[in-house]
Amino acid sequence: MKILDLYIAKNYLKFFILVIAIPTILFSFFELLSQLDSVGRGSYSIKDAIIFIILTTPRRLVDLTPISTLLAGIAALGRMADHSELVAMEAAGMSRQRIIMSVIGACSLIMAAAVISSEYIVPPLEQNARLMRAQALSSKGVTFTRKGFWAHRKGSFIHVGRIMGENTAADIDIFTFDSRGNMEVFIHARNAAITGRDHWVLHDVTRKTIKGMEIQTARLDKFDLPSFMTQEQVSALELPPETLSSPELIDYIHALEKSGQNADPYRLALWRKASQPLTTEAMAMLALAFVFGSTRRRSAGFRITMGVFTGIVLYFFDQITMHVGLLAGIRPAIVAFIPFSVISSLAFLRLRQVG
Repeated sequence: MKILDLYIAKNYLKFFILVIAIPTILFSFFELLSQLDSVGRGSYSIKDAIIFIILTTPRRLVDLTPISTLLAGIAALGRMADHSELVAMEAAGMSRQRIIMSVIGACSLIMAAAVISSEYIVPPLEQNARLMRAQALSSKGVTFTRKGFWAHRKGSFIHVGRIMGENTAADIDIFTFDSRGNMEVFIHARNAAITGRDHWVLHDVTRKTIKGMEIQTARLDKFDLPSFMTQEQVSALELPPETLSSPELIDYIHALEKSGQNADPYRLALWRKASQPLTTEAMAMLALAFVFGSTRRRSAGFRITMGVFTGIVLYFFDQITMHVGLLAGIRPAIVAFIPFSVISSLAFLRLRQVG
């Protein structure tokens, strides 16, 4: 039976690689077309756009993993059913439960690879890609670091610790020097609202003025700062929640909570990291529900077509649930597990019907 287990797992993984490669290449091509709009701005070139696509491909692979497990299961096991291999296995004494466990075993390898990638591979590659793009699009006088940047403006050096969410920055330091290179003013702000192309509003500000050996400290609720970057440059550095690792998401959540900002998108991304392996497994179970049953009356093409249609519906359901949940103020933990609950329920009911 172990030989049959390995045979099922091998077929499943082979079709998974084939299935996930096709939409990944397609979406990468669409992203390349989008990046070409930025070619020619600053020093951003076609070579930079291609490097950006390569570095962001692992994220697309992780995003496509759940739906690919569904289609791979339908294609691999459907082919085996059409060739009467599943019937032969059952005749040899292999139960459907054993076949299901073989598929789950193969799916577990995919889930483990996706989890490792989303925590240790995707975040640094995605952040390096966005850092490279932001640096290429930026003007002279701006130097980007992994999470923030330094800017030089009229005798002042400005350090922004991070860009968080839409039009929000945190941990801003401003160092102002006189003509002899002595520091005159130091300003620190916990966060800032980017309200337009030429206006930053710093909040929770500490201002220190240095006069000889004396330092005068003042606390300000807000401080207006003329913009030193274009909106496109700021957007290029913004890290979407799904590109962050779990420790980074927790760090961002705490920072947003301290600054009084809405951290729900980052909470949702954190909970989705926990739910995605379960959703992937539920997709594999749903694939089995398409295969078992009246295999003689349903060709492999019909099953694959239905699987693609179901996968597209579930993908849009997942996206709609995520956005509606955020707009409605539903707890992110609940929103993250809704797709898993729906998919697993459908798979369980269908397997009971054909069992």
